Amino acid sequence: MATTHTPAPTAPATSSRGAGVALMSGSAVSNQTGAAIGSLAFDTITPAGVVAVRQWIAAVVLLATTRPRLREFTSAQWRLVIALAGVFAVINLALYSAIDRIGLGLAVTLEFLGPLAVALAGSRRRIDLTCALLAAAGVAVLMRPQPSADYLGMGLALLAAVCWACYILLNHALGRTLPGAQGTATACGLSGLLFVPIGIGVLVTHPPTWHALGYAVTAGVLSSAVPFLCDALALRRVPAPLFAIFMSLNPVLAATAGLLILGQHLDVWQWASIAAIVTANTTTVLTRR
Repeated sequence: MATTHTPAPTAPATSSRGAGVALMSGSAVSNQTGAAIGSLAFDTITPAGVVAVRQWIAAVVLLATTRPRLREFTSAQWRLVIALAGVFAVINLALYSAIDRIGLGLAVTLEFLGPLAVALAGSRRRIDLTCALLAAAGVAVLMRPQPSADYLGMGLALLAAVCWACYILLNHALGRTLPGAQGTATACGLSGLLFVPIGIGVLVTHPPTWHALGYAVTAGVLSSAVPFLCDALALRRVPAPLFAIFMSLNPVLAATAGLLILGQHLDVWQWASIAAIVTANTTTVLTRR
């Protein structure tokens, strides 16, 4: 009688998952390290100058790697691309301006309310309501009245959160009409064009030093080019839920980068708030079917 057996998982599959985790880890660390290094140039070329350089580098990398067929875009696709370009411009300028005012860890934590809001929107599950309340409690603690509270900085971070939610929805719509990352790359290119006059104006009124330009370029490479390439490779090796969980850890990495690179210290309540928002994000992902 013939016997059958279930083959053990192959080494390549395990190796591929491990490579995916390494890529996601590298992407997250690179992203937050780049943001921290970029903030070192704020005093010289302002957040707008750093964002301009970052957008230019991102545009070059994405357009070079995707090579979108612009002549084949329909008017409906162009409308989505233009809207996404505007979102790109606002989200990065709002986030970096927030980092300048309230620090890297708190700015990125508040920004991550955007993806959480999209995940929870329209849900009636009890676990999602619990996650929403947990995140709301974290935000309430972060934004509690105190002498050092910078509500403009917090508002800018929340604006970045709204933009990130719009980015997710627009990217989803573009993904259904354009193959690959053509829409995202084109939007990034248009956003880079928007920052040409802004960047020139900033660099003229705030003459850059070589150190400042180096910080800004490093931010562009570490926070745009490296994450884009790492994420694209990681998504081929790991399931989307695992990728989303790793994304949820970015606030912790941002706070750590802020501490180690910028010397930005957080109190116990701020760390607890970050933990609450990260837990809400992670729980929402883990309990999705």
